[in-house]
Parts: sequence; C-alpha cells; structure tokens
Amino acid sequence: MVQATNLGFPRIGAQRETKKIVEAFWAGKATEQAIDEAAIKLRAENWKLQKAQGLSQIPSGDFSFYDHVLDHSVMFNVIPQRFRHLADGHERNFAIGRGIQKPATETQEKVDIEAQEMKKWFDTNYHYIVPEFETNQTFHLGAHVKTVAEFNEAKALGIHTRPVVLGPLSFLLLGKAAKNSAGLELISLLPKVLPVYEELFSKLAQAGADWVQVDEPILALDLADSVIAHFKETYSRLTAGASSLKFLIATYFGRIGDNVSFIKNSGVAGLHVDLVRAPEQLEHVIANLSSTQIISLGLVDGRNIWKSNLANALKIAQTAVAAVGSDRVFIAPSCSLLHTPVTLRFEKRLASKNAELFDWLAYSEEKCKEVHTLAHALNHGVESVQAELADNARSIEARRTSSHTTNSAVRQRLEAIVPDQLRRRNVFPERQTKQHKANPLPEFPTTTIGSFPQTKEIRLARAKFTKGEIDVAAYNDFIKKEIAYCVEEQEKLNIDVFVHGEAERNDMVAYFGERLEGYIFSENGWIASYGSRCVRPPIIFGDVHRVNPMTITETVYAQSLTTKPMKGMLTGPVTCLQWSFVRDDIPRSVVCTQLALAIRDEVVDLEKAGIVHIQVDEPAIREGLPLRAVDFDFYLQWAVDAFLLSTTGVNDETVIHTHMCYSDFQDIFQAIRRMDADVLTIENSKSDMRILGAFSTHGYQAEIGPGVFDIHSPRVPSTQEMKERADAMLKYIPRQNLWINPDCGLKTRGWKEVRESLTNMVAVAEALRASA
Repeated sequence: MVQATNLGFPRIGAQRETKKIVEAFWAGKATEQAIDEAAIKLRAENWKLQKAQGLSQIPSGDFSFYDHVLDHSVMFNVIPQRFRHLADGHERNFAIGRGIQKPATETQEKVDIEAQEMKKWFDTNYHYIVPEFETNQTFHLGAHVKTVAEFNEAKALGIHTRPVVLGPLSFLLLGKAAKNSAGLELISLLPKVLPVYEELFSKLAQAGADWVQVDEPILALDLADSVIAHFKETYSRLTAGASSLKFLIATYFGRIGDNVSFIKNSGVAGLHVDLVRAPEQLEHVIANLSSTQIISLGLVDGRNIWKSNLANALKIAQTAVAAVGSDRVFIAPSCSLLHTPVTLRFEKRLASKNAELFDWLAYSEEKCKEVHTLAHALNHGVESVQAELADNARSIEARRTSSHTTNSAVRQRLEAIVPDQLRRRNVFPERQTKQHKANPLPEFPTTTIGSFPQTKEIRLARAKFTKGEIDVAAYNDFIKKEIAYCVEEQEKLNIDVFVHGEAERNDMVAYFGERLEGYIFSENGWIASYGSRCVRPPIIFGDVHRVNPMTITETVYAQSLTTKPMKGMLTGPVTCLQWSFVRDDIPRSVVCTQLALAIRDEVVDLEKAGIVHIQVDEPAIREGLPLRAVDFDFYLQWAVDAFLLSTTGVNDETVIHTHMCYSDFQDIFQAIRRMDADVLTIENSKSDMRILGAFSTHGYQAEIGPGVFDIHSPRVPSTQEMKERADAMLKYIPRQNLWINPDCGLKTRGWKEVRESLTNMVAVAEALRASA
C-alpha cells in the first residue's frame, strides 16, 4: 500500500500562537511553564489535524519556538562557551538565537552576549541559527531529549509519529568553526558526533518508533566525493546500530543528482526526493535504489500556495508504482510545510471577495489532503477519489484560462526592452566624481538601511485604517507625524543621509504589492521567517505592472523637513519575487522582469521629484541562487538584468544604493559587480569579517557599508565594539568608500535601543574622521 506522509508542519499556529506566547515570554508576561503548555497544545492540534487529513506517517520533533537547527544544536550540547554560564532553559536558548543584554544588579553581574550567526536556509526566506563548533567540541544528550519527548507526547495522544532529526552530515557542514577554532575541518567532528546520534536513535527505538526521518538537505548541493563517502560510512553505521528502526533520508529544494550513489548500500530503508523542483530526477533515483528501498515522492509543493495539478502528480506517482511496486512508494510534500501557511479556513475575506482566486489555493492543511488523495487513488483506483480529482481539474483549468492573469500591455513592454536599458550612462568612477561634487558628504557617511521602529501606535493606526475605523485623511495625518518624528530623531542623532522611516509600510514587499497590479493578499497567509518573526508573503497571480507612483508622496514630504539628503526606499524586483508566493504558470524570470519595469518607473519618478539617493534593496538576490553551480549563470543573468533594468534610468549624479543581507557573497561576487550600484550596504556584524575578503580580493570599486551592528538582536553594542569592526573594515575597504550603517532595517527594534545604537554608531564615524 502506498502511504500518505508528511515531512514537517508549520510551527507558528494558524493564528500565530507561537509568536504571541514567545514574545510574551520575552516581555516578562509569560513563564516557561506557560510557553511549554502553549507548545503542547499546538503540537497536539497539528498532529490531530494531519491525522484528520488521512496521513499515515505524521512527523514529530518538527516544532520549534525559534529554530529547529538551534534546537538540534542544544540537544547535542553544541552551545558556545559564551552562553554556558546561563541557566539551562528557554532563556538561554533564546539568548543563543537573539543575544542577551542585562544591566548589572546587586546580585548579578552585567550580561552582554552576542547572538550566534543567522543565515538563510538554502534558497528560502527562512533563517537558521548557524551551529558553532570548537576544536575540542564534545557532544552529548541532556536529560531532556526533545525529539524523544515529542514522540512520546504524540504517542500519549494515540498518534504514532515519524520523528524528524537533522542528519549528522548536514548538521556539521551547515555549521561553522568558532572564533577560537580557526582552521577546524567540520567533517573531522563526525567520529565524535555519531555515538550521540546512535544514542538518540536507540532512545527512539526504545520509545517505540519504527520509522525515523533524517533530514540531509545538503544532498541537494554540489558535494565532493569524499563527503559522499562519509555519507555511506555514516549511514551504514547508524542503521546497523539501530536495526529496529527504518531510516528515511530526506532531501529537498533540488535534485539529488549523483549524490544518490551512496543510498543503495547504505542500509537506509528509503529516500525522499523533491519532484516539484526536480521532476526529471525520478528515473535516475529509482535506478539507484535497492530492490527493497522505499522512494518518497515529493509531489505536492511545500513552498508555494497553489493547488497541485493532481492529474500530473498522479501520472508521476503511477510511473513510480509501476517501477517499484506500491509497497515501496510514499506520497509527500516536496519539503517540510514550514514554508506554507497553516490553513485556508481563516481566509474568510479572500474567499468572499475573490472566490475565483481563492479556489486556486492550498495551504498546509489542504496540501496534506492532496497527499492523501494521491495515495488513495494509487491504492484504491482513481474512481475512489473521482470527485476530488474532478474538482481539482476544474480549479486548474479555471486558473489556466482566467482573463485576470494576463495583460497584453505588460507583455508588449517586455518585448520592447533594449540593451541600453540595462546599463548606466557612465562607469562608476565617473559617476562617483559627479556625485561627490553635486551632493558632497563627510568622510565615512552614516545612514540607516530604511525602516525605523514599527511601534504599537503605528500598528494600531494601520489596523484601524484597515478596518475602516479611521478615514484616509486621518491615517495620512498620522503617517506624516510619524515621518516628521523619524526625521527629527535623525537630526538629533546627526546622521548624514536620512530615511523617512517607512511608518506607512507593513512589509517591504507587501507594501509594493498592494500598489501593483497582479498581486493579491491573504489575511492569514503567515509563515516563519526567523525567531518569532512571521511574514505574510503577497501572492503574485497575474502580470505585474505599476498604475500610480508608490512612494513619492512620503519621500518628498520627508525631504521637505530637512536639508539633509533623503533616500528614496524601494524593494528590488528579485526580492519582491523571492518574498512573494509566485505564480507558477510562467517562468520566474518573466515575473521578475515585469517587477523590474514597475520599479524602474518609480526610480525615475523619485529622481524627477528631486531625490538624489535612491535605495533599491535586494537582500534576497543571493537567496535565489540555485543550489547547483551549473545553474548559477542562468539565474544570475536574469536576476542582475532585472536589477539593472530597475535602476539605470537615472542620471549619473543620482546615487543608487542597494542592500544585501545574510549572503555568501563569494558565490555571486561577479554578479554584484555587474549590478553596478554606487553604494552597497551589507550584513556583516556576525560574519567575522570573512565576507569582506571577497570585496578586497576582487577589487570592488564602489562604495560599501558593511553593517557595524546586528539589528536582529535587542542588545546595544558599545561604540568601542563598533569601532573595532570599522577599523577591521578599513583593512579591506578604502576609507573614501566606507559607509557606516547598521546591518539591516530597524523596524523590529524599539526606539530606546535604536537611539542608543545609532548614537554609538555616529560616534564611530566621528572618531574615524578625527583619526584622519
């Protein structure tokens, strides 16, 4: 019998219950017991929901308050020395993820600890906490083993689950060496960590588990033969040591390729592959399985919100069943459903106001139902689910033929793009000379990345406006006051290049989506981004184009309040693409080019309005890079072309800024150079300066602002700490090209910590100028 399975379920709750209880704990309004009780309730709801949708293998151990990789590190005692004096528990775990800062008291010394580094989880907008390993690293399980505890928790409810564990190779190779362990080869820790995995699997077997899902997402990357050899040795050992367990190796986000070679003789019982991202790999994978191994077919898209084409998915599944037999096939989403919203049940407004588009959607609950439908059709014949298949086919055809998805004017404009629209009028050195003459700035100019704190008052006013409790005039007056306040604060701080603070923007992508045709919005389409932060990606369903200016009014008003230059703040086309749920009926490159034309119009209008600094943020351009090097060039060509198309319609005197965060820039350095921005600001504060080496090695000419403090942590770094970072930057960047700025936008922080941090940051710039 084919089994209906799942790899992971959203942890945030249908109403963002996890976010709310965690932030209450941070605010001192909830106890550890309270958040534990909330988690128990939510996990039970998730398991019961999946069971109700007909899944036969339901994951456990996939819940997290902050990050599943962080949880795994803590479970294996991979806790950096700087956190070890903190008491075991949630406060310490949160401190690892977000840092901690407490003043000294009569009974306690001052606490001031930087968070661990955070990076994007492969090519998603989810962020994980990077494990830090030391040369003398020890691994052991504590008294509370999360994976076992949650398996037993589900068991007590009468639900037999499949525990999910991050695999040893991915755990090590997605980590980094601690500062005190430079030169450590992470793979050398494998002999130390494997006995702890063996202990964990033994405990799971004793608890009654029969299957265990071991996630090895790095199998979708380019791996050396030596790493594949370690895979074979590792799983041969682990499976031999836990003979009563069946191991399912889970890969996702891309094709496994030749990395599959170790599977046949590894002792594992099965392999999960992503057939949404890489449907062409099925035959190759089947050919590399033994005669008894299971293949788990990732046929339902775990990263988008469209209904699956069940007819097409069923054909692929039938091919697999014909090749290996129904007893050796699982049906599953392509990856964990962490990356999709929980349920459509709360999308009341969308269902009533846009029933046509609502009919095209499937969130996590509905995706579980799709998995069950496919499995049931394979086990009992298509006639057993004829109604479900017919309803799905009707939805798919309705979307394909809808008049709302295409716009002939947009298509014609795409066809009319010419090469001159993809380059500035002159090269950077010439532009820089003109810019410095037309709009001189002090050495080491200071700026921020765009947003300032989104206070409770701002959120409340936005909510009232959305509900119709205040009119447009009242809301606009409120926003103007917030902009004026933000400008006044920057005047006090003596920042050099201002921003208007983005009080009117709920999200850096959603704001533009609301003003562009081709987008629509959900009420409860929330997904996890990092920590407690959830985002609600807008939905691109049709051809995208700009109808009216989107940012001119607020930017020009802000500029009228100061003699300092005001940056126009825009989100770039690649980031708008990456951070949306994107239509899957045309190439992503085409959607991105449509977005670029819309942003280009806004850039040109900002310049006409007298704005001389314009920032087009692309924090997601590295995120979108394919996982395999052979696919890099095609992506980078259209992605950089889209950025250029959006930014090159201005004069030489206009300064084009862009911002990138959490990126391994070495992989895309030539693409960054080709983007030809005048000023590049980057996340840097937690990267140990390793990022800047690439800019020095490759002779990057443009101006650059590596972040001097981490905005994702509530701690306030001292002037000395930031100054030490800036001094280190000068080893790589000429002083005439160095900007001083935070890592990222400040919307998630409070005004008190923002003022203190920016005061220290400006002091750094003043100290650098004084040292000339």
